[in-house]
Amino acid sequence: MTSTADRLARQQDREQGIGTNEKTVKFSQQDYETLRKQCLKSGRLFEDNCFPAEPTSLGYNELGPDSSKTKGVVWKRPKELCSNPKFIVDGATRMDICQGALGDCWLLAAIASLTLDQDILPRVVPQEQSFTEGYAGIFHFQIWQFGEWVDVVIDDRLPTRNGKLLFVHSAEGLEFWSALLEKAYAKLYGSYEALKGGNTTEGFEDFTGGIAEVYTLDKAPPTLFQIMQKALSLGSLLGCSINKVHFQGKPVQLLRIRNPWGQVEWTGPWSDKMSYSDFIKQFSRLEICNLTPDTLLSNKVARWKHYQYEGMWRVGSTAGGCRNFSDTFSSNPQFVVRLEDVDDDPLDGKHGCTFLVGLMQKDGRQQKRLGRNLECIGFAIYKYKGQRNVHLGPDVLLRQRPVATSSCFVPTREVCNRFKLPPGEYVIVPSTFQPNKNGSFLLRVFSEKPAAARRRSYLRVMWILISRSSSSRVLAMYVNMRTIG
Repeated sequence: MTSTADRLARQQDREQGIGTNEKTVKFSQQDYETLRKQCLKSGRLFEDNCFPAEPTSLGYNELGPDSSKTKGVVWKRPKELCSNPKFIVDGATRMDICQGALGDCWLLAAIASLTLDQDILPRVVPQEQSFTEGYAGIFHFQIWQFGEWVDVVIDDRLPTRNGKLLFVHSAEGLEFWSALLEKAYAKLYGSYEALKGGNTTEGFEDFTGGIAEVYTLDKAPPTLFQIMQKALSLGSLLGCSINKVHFQGKPVQLLRIRNPWGQVEWTGPWSDKMSYSDFIKQFSRLEICNLTPDTLLSNKVARWKHYQYEGMWRVGSTAGGCRNFSDTFSSNPQFVVRLEDVDDDPLDGKHGCTFLVGLMQKDGRQQKRLGRNLECIGFAIYKYKGQRNVHLGPDVLLRQRPVATSSCFVPTREVCNRFKLPPGEYVIVPSTFQPNKNGSFLLRVFSEKPAAARRRSYLRVMWILISRSSSSRVLAMYVNMRTIG
């Protein structure tokens, strides 16, 4: 679990810009350029001792050293698999991604979506890499992990069986950027097996640093279409999925008719487009990944303003559990946010401040190796009635109903919800469902002001970590956002 000293050190680094996309953290203290130059000077191809070409890098259970699924696996470099390997051919596309013998389709869906945004993709997959000029068997990728961007270095030895890649591969077998990105992601989380099972939202967030909302479409809010429109105007990534497919079980006879004087395409049933009502009916789930200014390059779109804070639940101190546990709930960490500017173009026509709150627990995939499951997490939001730097006790929290809560406590990496509240100060209380559960978390708030309404708009957000210990310092931060129309 992350120590307080580590968290404070990272907070200081972040104030200096370290951990942003422009100043990434070196994962495992490995510097790509330094290692590449050393390899070129020595004439030896890079071999990564931090993620060796050994069974332990494959997995620990189903892909463990004694598993039948790993028998006959040989690690090979792309130049041993084909005579003329390419990193990227004519730009990265979704056709470069074919799933192998690993249940990480959630990750591949996120990677495929990434190829549709040629501004974000080069941030994650540096384009200057190749198997010719300056080749030294070393590659690197940039991935967001729990609040900071990290640069992950790998060698290009990939697991194969019978001369073919075991996991992700391109359709033609000549392009290797997707297989190498998957390896970098596996290194970040300890093994390939750690990538088994997940949600596309995880991949969205780890490739953008954004915050992901999930909507169950059979319970879609009345403003969802407007939320989708606003998300697209903010440069967000959107994904959808189907739980069950209903089909007629018989062929459908279709005709394709061309009007030689026609100027538009058919837009009715079986056309390329679909109505919003059909979308809600046919799909089960919508995911929206809202991006940060650190990810967006274009100034043509409005920006979210966001702030994040790392915290801990510690048994006997700050692991109070949910509101059901009245004796300990108030011992959880507490954060204050001040909302001052109301929405300029409210989706529902009502006065208020729209914001997103995301609570993410750390190290879930790394804990899989130890047989540990994710905790059920959630949060509650209370009206903060003017108290200054005071940790709210049970007399306040249990007497007062929260003005908003996360939708439910669930064992997932992150819970995120959208809220709209009147201007004012509010306390956010993140917690596990059960008390006395150790863990580290990242709390994030995204607030959005549209740039189109006026040329300059300012949003001031105040964050305070309210500590129950007199020896702990109080962290206060004012953030000003200016959006230029």
